[in-house]
Amino acid sequence: MELSKLLIPAAVRFISQIPAKKRLFQELSEIAAQAYGLPAATVVDGLQERESLGPTGVGHGLALPHARLEEVDRICGIFLRLEKPLNYDSVDRQPVDLIFALLAPKDSGVEHLKALALVSRTMRDMSICTKLRANSEADKLHAILTESRSSQAA
Repeated sequence: MELSKLLIPAAVRFISQIPAKKRLFQELSEIAAQAYGLPAATVVDGLQERESLGPTGVGHGLALPHARLEEVDRICGIFLRLEKPLNYDSVDRQPVDLIFALLAPKDSGVEHLKALALVSRTMRDMSICTKLRANSEADKLHAILTESRSSQAA
């Protein structure tokens, strides 16, 4: 599994500011609708439902919101870099500025977990995060994330 298969250029954005987590989920759902043709209302509901189980802010300015949805036929990703970090209720209580959302088919099982592990491993690499934070152009952000990163056995 490779990030280049999960994340298309149209699903990568730099946004100056988002005022609240609810608005972030709306933005992610709008991008999912534009980039992948998914129903925005279903995406936002799925992200909020998953978030109600526990925060997906994993620390160090990173959030990994995700959802499994009937309407999704393959695992797909959305990446946002925020210029102004957002309060997100992360485990370390720090605001987030890097958001990598994953949407997976309802019955994706282990494939969803492998994709989440791949994203998590990639985003734990501080050199990648530093490069992401130093760029504001969507095409450069996409290139940083997808340059030859494939999974080892998860």
